[in-house]
Amino acid sequence: MAKISYLLNAPGADKPTPIFTFLSFDGRRVKVYANRSIHPRQWDADERRALTRGYPRNGALNDWLDLLGERLAACCDAHAAAGTTPTAAELRALAESEQPEPEPEAPAVTGGLFWQRYEEWVSYTRAAGTTRTAQAHATAGRHLREFAEANGYAVDFDTLTPTVGDRWAAYLLNVAGLTDNTINKHLGRLKAFMKWASKRGYTESTALDRVSWARREPDVIALSVAELRALETLPLAPGSRLDKARAWFLLACYTGLRYSDLVSIRPQHVRPATDKLPAHLRLTAKKTRAVVNVPLSAPALGIVSRLLAGELASVKSQPITNPVLNRFLKELGQLAGIDSPIEVIRYRGGVADVMTCPKHDKLTVHTARRTFVTLNLGKGMSAEFVMKLTGHTSYKSFQRYVNLTPQRVAEEFAKFHEMPD
Repeated sequence: MAKISYLLNAPGADKPTPIFTFLSFDGRRVKVYANRSIHPRQWDADERRALTRGYPRNGALNDWLDLLGERLAACCDAHAAAGTTPTAAELRALAESEQPEPEPEAPAVTGGLFWQRYEEWVSYTRAAGTTRTAQAHATAGRHLREFAEANGYAVDFDTLTPTVGDRWAAYLLNVAGLTDNTINKHLGRLKAFMKWASKRGYTESTALDRVSWARREPDVIALSVAELRALETLPLAPGSRLDKARAWFLLACYTGLRYSDLVSIRPQHVRPATDKLPAHLRLTAKKTRAVVNVPLSAPALGIVSRLLAGELASVKSQPITNPVLNRFLKELGQLAGIDSPIEVIRYRGGVADVMTCPKHDKLTVHTARRTFVTLNLGKGMSAEFVMKLTGHTSYKSFQRYVNLTPQRVAEEFAKFHEMPD
């Protein structure tokens, strides 16, 4: 009996790629192209079928794959009954016997000059040195394209009405499965693009200003003093991958710097101690372009010295990448016993999705920045002073980093009120 499974020719491509099947029968394996192509993001690799949720036109593609599968199986069964074996050319001809349907008209993704201007905006952001922000803008644009394709809607400056904005937000929630905070960010990025385009005379539309999506801040995850100490004293082989990962993380905990700023530290950023000032870092934050001056404690200065000496580089003599560092941090957290259960809450359409996991599962390099803020506020530093160190320009954005645990609230309250024994 023939076994048929469909695969993509280039599953990692960012453009449509051919679909083929490995047809197995009588100990043979023949590769047969299905005479159809699909973008990998529209393909379910587990089910090995085209996604139809959000892509209604893919139903016809799945019908063709079913038909081709029936043809291939029938051919193999007929040969088996006759005691013969089908040739590879005969099997491939079954897929070629029907020409692929012409690609549907795609006014939904052309949108006049809209997409050209959007690409211009992404390139402008990337050229300004904010690569991760440019990637976020590109992701928002990809979701908008997919929405347009799925709904046959021509996105353009004058067609982005409040109604369309609401429909896109609903698509991001119900089809893309994004959280409320991510939907809020994508809407914000599209609005920022429209404002950028307006300043350059590309559009006068302000319709999206009337579209909103509620943002619900998740609980901030930060290390306690004891957890940070456990990580600092964890025995590790000097120069090992985990030792290097710990050094990067601790430097972020000691300075409050973002990952993008940590990996950009150069000798010229280190200012030696003087009679009036301690040793400190002076650099321009990659994200905000604000100049920050960060005093270096003795442990932080030691790690900076290792960094500049190349001792924290990866095997390719490059800074450890963010995703790899995040993976190592989870391993470090587990070894250090940072395993207290925490609740992780995500909101979708205002409905809380709650899960409980050990704390080390959620450690990322950004946890260090939150730890820096939380612990320094706990030591009595003013919010204004900590904001100066972190480079935050608004208290609203800074407030997201403040982890006011019930224990911290009780301790602060006790400073001002007499408490019973």
